[in-house]
Amino acid sequence: MPSAPQTDAAAHRTRELGTFLRSRRESLDPVRLGLPRVGRRRTPGLRREEVAQLAEVGVTWYTWLEQGRPIQASARSLGAIAVALQCSAAETRHLFALAGLGEPVAPHAPSCERLSTASRILLDQLDPLPALIQNARFDILGYNPAYSRLIGVDLTQVPHEDRNCIYLALTHPVWRSRLADWNDILPRMVASFRAAMAGHLEDPQWGAQLQRFLSISADFRDTWQRNEVRSIENQSKRFRHPLVGVLELQQVNWWSAPRNGDRLLVYVPVDADSERALKRIAEDGGP
Repeated sequence: MPSAPQTDAAAHRTRELGTFLRSRRESLDPVRLGLPRVGRRRTPGLRREEVAQLAEVGVTWYTWLEQGRPIQASARSLGAIAVALQCSAAETRHLFALAGLGEPVAPHAPSCERLSTASRILLDQLDPLPALIQNARFDILGYNPAYSRLIGVDLTQVPHEDRNCIYLALTHPVWRSRLADWNDILPRMVASFRAAMAGHLEDPQWGAQLQRFLSISADFRDTWQRNEVRSIENQSKRFRHPLVGVLELQQVNWWSAPRNGDRLLVYVPVDADSERALKRIAEDGGP
């Protein structure tokens, strides 16, 4: 909604905000973001309605914001727009300053995500069973070598901010190729993420994570629109490995603390064939 009349300085910031948003929008490649080719684009970059969709804000409201009209923007909405427009940390701070808001909350808090020594020992002792510890947002906090061998990705080479099971499944071709039942796995992950997010709707870390998934993957956007929810369950999962073919493992979940959502996932062979396959993968040693 429009706000009270602005001072000259505030009006100048509002115009600069609109100019900055338009510049960022026009600099983005819709194909790289996985957006469908619909009709002829008269201008470069994204359409306003595409930005609004990615950020989950109203098209009219976003249009007014970009036109420099004197409207109110919350930190949450502006943060979602920054993610949709692929803003860097410096660009996000600039965006918030132009909107007259304080420093944006960082989407990640590494100091709170450190793996304890006890958890590290536990993961190592579980090898050759693949195991990892992840939080409720599917961020990978720790893992053992067996898990890297199973999924085919050396996680030490993956930036910390990208170590997320959903993000890697959406963007990493090798990671996705190891998941034998992708059409079942993606809806399950999306529904579990939605269910977990229900208790964190005002948390900027969750909002930023969701916007990142929506901005990088048409598959995620389509699945998110189903509005499905489901709880975390022990389940049988099939993996495809170039050395042994398809193997079936039982994913077993343990929660280290009931309030923070961190859980230990261990993959256990369901039969003798899968047990032999895991042993062969361990003996080979490669990803």
